[in-house]
Amino acid sequence: MLRLLADFGLVVLIWMVQLIVYPGFTFYSEEHLLNWHKTYTPRITFIVAPLMFIQMGIALYLCIFDFSTVHLVYLILVVSTWFSTFIYFVPLHHNIEVNRDLKSSANRLTKGNWIRTIQWTFIFIYGVIWLSS
Repeated sequence: MLRLLADFGLVVLIWMVQLIVYPGFTFYSEEHLLNWHKTYTPRITFIVAPLMFIQMGIALYLCIFDFSTVHLVYLILVVSTWFSTFIYFVPLHHNIEVNRDLKSSANRLTKGNWIRTIQWTFIFIYGVIWLSS
């Protein structure tokens, strides 16, 4: 149940970020975007990080203590979200944080975030199907 709760929390959060937060960056001047981003990032991290760690912890636990192909696929999906987050999205947030290519980085966040939106949506649907079978 905790797994489904974490998956659901992340899918709701990513859809809000994709449809509301990142597109909202376009309404800020570069100066205001820089200031808002410095406020926004720690706040969203406070919500996202625990959910991601819970999700990863559950995926690892399931693979170690109750190994199955279903659990391995879940772990691979979760690892893929971490990979895309830290390889692609964290550097873009860093660019904004240090005032480098603000508008370009914000646009790349919005367009590229569809990857994580699809990933976390699929993880949630996969979990619902697995739990209901």
